[in-house]
Amino acid sequence: MAEANAHYYATRDPLGAAGDFVTAPEISQMFGELVGLWLADLWMRAGSPGNVHYIELGPGRGTLAADALRAMRSVGLEPPVHFVETSPALREAQATRVPQAKWHDSVATLPGDGPVFVVANEFFDALPVRQLVASGTGWRERTVAFADGAFAPDLGDTVPDSLLPEALVGAAMDTIVESCPAARAICAELSARIADQGGAAIVIDYGHQGPAAGDTLQAVRRHDYADPFADPGERDLTAHVDFTALAREGRAAGLKVSGPAGQGEWLERLGLSARASALAAAQPASAAEIALAKDRLAGPDQMGTLFKALALVAPDWPDPEGFV
Repeated sequence: MAEANAHYYATRDPLGAAGDFVTAPEISQMFGELVGLWLADLWMRAGSPGNVHYIELGPGRGTLAADALRAMRSVGLEPPVHFVETSPALREAQATRVPQAKWHDSVATLPGDGPVFVVANEFFDALPVRQLVASGTGWRERTVAFADGAFAPDLGDTVPDSLLPEALVGAAMDTIVESCPAARAICAELSARIADQGGAAIVIDYGHQGPAAGDTLQAVRRHDYADPFADPGERDLTAHVDFTALAREGRAAGLKVSGPAGQGEWLERLGLSARASALAAAQPASAAEIALAKDRLAGPDQMGTLFKALALVAPDWPDPEGFV
């Protein structure tokens, strides 16, 4: 999964109608604006500290950052911008929208001075997962085999029960349990930074609260589901994010954890409907399009429920808005 996605993202801009999928920032400016205002509100209630850094993981075309930074500027917050991005194609697209950004290959080189605002929208779902399968001989690693000119899932070595959540050790035959060590490691490193430097992170993605069983590995090509084992590097591979695992890393670092909340309810609490009404009043000819975008972002049968928001906030910072 890591090798396939590294090639996939390095060789194309996969977003938009001509690509393979569309993310929330590409649906409407409202998404990025509300993310920016969420950060600005935290900043103001924290006393408007100086030397704040805006950090985005996997920033796509830079659309979310451009909208968020515009919203933050409206209240006097203009932080330096840092993108964690390795794709040359996407870095080029990002540079047209946020030319002042500084790029990083990993979170290791992010600034160590001043509070950090970390935004991760549809980032963690693209990190490689590990899958364990319940078999007649115990739990076994799910691997990938190559035979007869094609890739296919296979079973590898037996693994100890200690690698599984206790609640799932006795699961039925053929049960699949996923984990994402890379996501936990990145979240742990970012949480340590926030605890030390101040600030907050907002993680928005599709996923669940664990522990949970099931195979969520999927591929998308040309806006439709595809075989994740076919044409590696030519389609986007993702898996559902375990928000419980990310929250655990935040709490271990001493952070305040809020959520996860459904993306729809989170955006509505931040003022999505009011913003949509204001845009429609200013652009009457686009009112129907704006209403459709709002429904796509927040509707329970669209992105509103499956997609979730999780906040990780420094212990001495205010509680974030949008969460109960």
